Amino acid sequence: MGLISQRIEAMEESATIAMAQKARDLKSKGVDVISLSLGEPDFKTPKHIQEAAKEAIDSGKYFAYPPVPGYQDLREAIAKKFTEENGIPTKPANVVVSTGAKQSLANIFMSILDPEDEVIVLSPYWVSYSDVIKVAEGVPVLVKGGIEDDFKATAEQIVKAITPKTKALIYSSPCNPTGSVFTHGELKEIANVLLPYENILVIADEIYEHINFTGEHASMGSFPEMEGRVITVNGVAKGFAMTGWRIGYISAPEPIAKACAKIQGQFTSGANSIAQRATLAALTSSLEPTQKMAEEYLKRRQLVHDLLIEIPGFKVNMPKGAFYFFPEVTDYFGKAYGEYTIDTAGDLCMYLLNEAHVSLVTGEAFGSPECVRLSYAASEEDLKEAISRIKSALEKLS
Repeated sequence: MGLISQRIEAMEESATIAMAQKARDLKSKGVDVISLSLGEPDFKTPKHIQEAAKEAIDSGKYFAYPPVPGYQDLREAIAKKFTEENGIPTKPANVVVSTGAKQSLANIFMSILDPEDEVIVLSPYWVSYSDVIKVAEGVPVLVKGGIEDDFKATAEQIVKAITPKTKALIYSSPCNPTGSVFTHGELKEIANVLLPYENILVIADEIYEHINFTGEHASMGSFPEMEGRVITVNGVAKGFAMTGWRIGYISAPEPIAKACAKIQGQFTSGANSIAQRATLAALTSSLEPTQKMAEEYLKRRQLVHDLLIEIPGFKVNMPKGAFYFFPEVTDYFGKAYGEYTIDTAGDLCMYLLNEAHVSLVTGEAFGSPECVRLSYAASEEDLKEAISRIKSALEKLS
């Protein structure tokens, strides 16, 4: 009998976190590494949100354990946000505030899945979906969209993946890792094929909602015909540059919200009290700082696109949201330089880390072994230098 459970032994380490650690290890040795591996805004949390946190500390009111599902006034603000901004009818009882959207997702899967329940995962998918489903004893069923379809799986593909064991479907829009955005019409088609299957839930990950360059953010939770069947996940990390504050939240049918609060009560209890007060300020004040960040990402997107299409062998599309590119790199498979042989996207990422001192993440972690993920949440100077280094290193492969 081993010390570590089979559940944990079978779990993959988060590839994004692992690659970021490799980059930090090299940096600690004095190597000038440019990290494009983590999905982390390079902006500071807006000042007014910082000030709200300071005021909460100075008030002396928020040093005790907070309610497990979140402070009532914050849940009311989140319910108002979902209802008015997203068209998702939400009451405070539908809201649970957690330590990041990652915990929100873990709560959901632990609450709804029994052993061998299947979850349709629209692929490419965020790196943790699959393993969190497995830890909850569910089975991820990947339904993949290719670069020629802007990485978006279709309703026709989804209906073919449904079985008697299907319990849920999960997608992100805007998508990590591809930046793809599902339109209202595309989500409507998916909803239509799911309608006859009344026991299938939909989990919509909308964490990149505010970094959307299409002019339209569509929420399946707003469709009247899907009432009671959609769980919407969001948070403040990406849109408000609050990754370290660790606050995520959901709008869910009340029985599921109660179940999520129940499991959270056993695992962590309520999310950080001061971070909750900062989140209240973020959600109830002007979105102008968020919009300015999105405008900056839009400029960087064009810059990075123009640089990436100049790299021979990189197949690139134009992402509609988030802050990632997901180029297809199979043209480099089978090539070599010195001690390096490139057989996989993972090999290419390690080669670029060691040869170009730029960290990317292998697409294998996102269900697309033919791709790599590049985050453009970095300064223009770093982006230009990083892509120049990548291009030079790739030219050495033959």
